[in-house]
Amino acid sequence: MTAPIASRLRSLAPSATLAMTQRAAELRASGVDVLAFGVGEPDFDTPAYVREAAKRAIDEGVGHYTRVRGVDALRAAIQRDSERRRGHAHSLDEIAVSVGAKHTLYNLALALFEEGDEVLIPAPYWVSYPSQVQLAGATSTFLETREEDGFRVSPAQLEAAIGERTRGLILCTPSNPTGAAYGAEHLRAIADVARDHGDFWIIVDEIYAELTYDGFVQKSLIEVAPELRDRIVVVDGVSKTYAMTGWRIGWMLGPAAVAQAVEKLQGQSTTNPAAVAQYAAAAALDGDRAPIDAMREAFAARRRVVIDGLNAIDGVRCREPEGAFYAFPNVEGLIGRQTASGARLDDDLAVATWLLEDARCALVHGGAFGAPGYLRMSYATSMENIEQGLSRIAAAVATLR
Repeated sequence: MTAPIASRLRSLAPSATLAMTQRAAELRASGVDVLAFGVGEPDFDTPAYVREAAKRAIDEGVGHYTRVRGVDALRAAIQRDSERRRGHAHSLDEIAVSVGAKHTLYNLALALFEEGDEVLIPAPYWVSYPSQVQLAGATSTFLETREEDGFRVSPAQLEAAIGERTRGLILCTPSNPTGAAYGAEHLRAIADVARDHGDFWIIVDEIYAELTYDGFVQKSLIEVAPELRDRIVVVDGVSKTYAMTGWRIGWMLGPAAVAQAVEKLQGQSTTNPAAVAQYAAAAALDGDRAPIDAMREAFAARRRVVIDGLNAIDGVRCREPEGAFYAFPNVEGLIGRQTASGARLDDDLAVATWLLEDARCALVHGGAFGAPGYLRMSYATSMENIEQGLSRIAAAVATLR
């Protein structure tokens, strides 16, 4: 008889984004020409100066354990970077480095939430937020946002949702999956509600903060509402901005007690992040901005093509996102229609599955993000793939009845 798997995993859903990426990879391996628009990963190489820094670190003997919360060189670079971007310098004991921003968020869920707690999460949301809250024993309360409101939670919504058991609010700006971002005025309004109604943690995921377009001014909540600094935890990392997803370096900036709790937890799980990757990340933060600017310009150009292309397809409409590298098209106009083979597209999952099979384009269904009726399309891929993918999607949609 096989020993049972822990019951906490029974209701835990696998990551929809990783599942779609894996399915696309399997189809390509079998010879099917699939264009992948599901993965949230820049298609650029890690900048050369970062790779060189990693090589130097290896040659200099880096490779042993470091302090669990990260080497001083990296935390000092994070400190400088945050002061430059947010106008606020956290002390080194207020910074803890983990194995990617996802690991940072998981550490925070375990360190800050427990059985009986409620965590407020605006929807659409990144797929891992509610799962991490669930693994901490807490409950997610979703705040449904609307496309016409820019997918931003309103202060009134937040105030109405705060209860006696509220222990946290998770904001992502710019957002995965919608690309929506909160401006300073909106953040100020959110901060006012948080200040006057309850005493809960505010986790702000800013992993896409340097990827904004058309002059949108990205502000951090800690910059807008410094009076809440004892309750704000900022999450960031090098994955998206520096095309370093596989290096697995992310961090938190917040009260020293939270950083200490994360270090304690991490000391019993992963210990330190990879030593060489830490020195590479430090070089990224202090290095040449030209490659970063070039990536952002490329994303901006792709974004324009994607949004225009999606809006030209019958039954599809797409809001223009302020940041990140995702389009979040509304496909309600396709739901209920029939494919050429006679199959009915009953929901967004059916639409995504049909596009994978018929148009050979891998997108993620909106239901995975708490937003039925939508799809997420990453434009972190080449312009050639984007143009070909839009052509395939348009041709497939034209066959619907």
